[in-house]
Amino acid sequence: MEPPTSSRLNPRKRRKDGSGPNGAAELDGIPPKMSRRSLGLREPAPFSDEVEMDYSKPYIRVTYEEAMRGTPSDRPVRVYADGIFDLFHSGHARALMQAKNLFPNTYLIVGVCSDELTHNFKGFTVMNENERYDAVQHCRYVDEVVRNAPWTLTPEFLAEHRIDFVAHDDIPYSSAGSDDVYKHIKEAGMFAPTQRTEGISTSDIITRIVRDYDVYARRNLQRGYTAKELNVSFINEKKYHLQERVDKVKKRVKDVEEKSKEFVQKVEEKSIDLIQKWEEKSREFIGNFLEMFGPEGALKHMLKEGKGRMLQAISPKQSPSSSPTHDRSPSPSFRWPFSTKTPPSSPASRSRNESAVTYDISEDEED
Repeated sequence: MEPPTSSRLNPRKRRKDGSGPNGAAELDGIPPKMSRRSLGLREPAPFSDEVEMDYSKPYIRVTYEEAMRGTPSDRPVRVYADGIFDLFHSGHARALMQAKNLFPNTYLIVGVCSDELTHNFKGFTVMNENERYDAVQHCRYVDEVVRNAPWTLTPEFLAEHRIDFVAHDDIPYSSAGSDDVYKHIKEAGMFAPTQRTEGISTSDIITRIVRDYDVYARRNLQRGYTAKELNVSFINEKKYHLQERVDKVKKRVKDVEEKSKEFVQKVEEKSIDLIQKWEEKSREFIGNFLEMFGPEGALKHMLKEGKGRMLQAISPKQSPSSSPTHDRSPSPSFRWPFSTKTPPSSPASRSRNESAVTYDISEDEED
């Protein structure tokens, strides 16, 4: 029975609503927890001419139902997938992962076409055949690699490798004068469809390189490749070197601008901090000044207190009214012995004497 194809779905989109082995639903959400052990292989996959095949047993294919139920461990379902695998990328790896997970017990054989076939039917490749063989060998899902794989699968080739199913995306692959090179495989019920990964392909990668050719040419010239190795003319080489210098100058200018912006930003931050500190100190200074010299400050109270003390110190003390008054006894007048006349004296002394005489006379009158 022919396995169901993916014609009902868009073959160029990854299936997100299914949990089968062909889709990548587990990659779209949170992957399940896995035990801490190494899941990769330690050695690359062997080539088909290095693997011993037991041809004593007859070649009997398993049906799709038998393959889905699961086959014995010594009889895995032999699935074949072929391609160019130039610039091996994640799209290739996803296709091989889906082919490996088609059935519970799968042995994946991958055929890689040679440079001669590829250049004749598809075009020039970036990697040579040996590089492409080696890349596929180191994919973890591959069990065996067929070098110099045929462009069109023949019954003899299928019988030689005891292939049960052929895995490929369901898009018709027109080549070698055929609308679909897998048409006879589909009619035989041996086709197992996989999903194509959008957004990544060898042609897309080459398009990126061609689009940004100048960037990659300058990059490799900078890394030490010669213009001859890159097939770059003398004029383009000088142009690339000039562009590289201009870019370096631009980068330096940009670095200077960024550093100047950082410096200005730091100065602004420092100035803001200084202003804030100055405002805090000025408030504190003004508060202390008003507390000392304000209308009700400490200085005013000190001046009032000092003024009171000064006035108290310079003002005379009044005698109490209740104390008795004593009359001052007159002092006896001084007379010169043996003479009733006073000695001659200066005008000042004379005036004093006159006052004394007057004083004496008054005392005599009182007597």
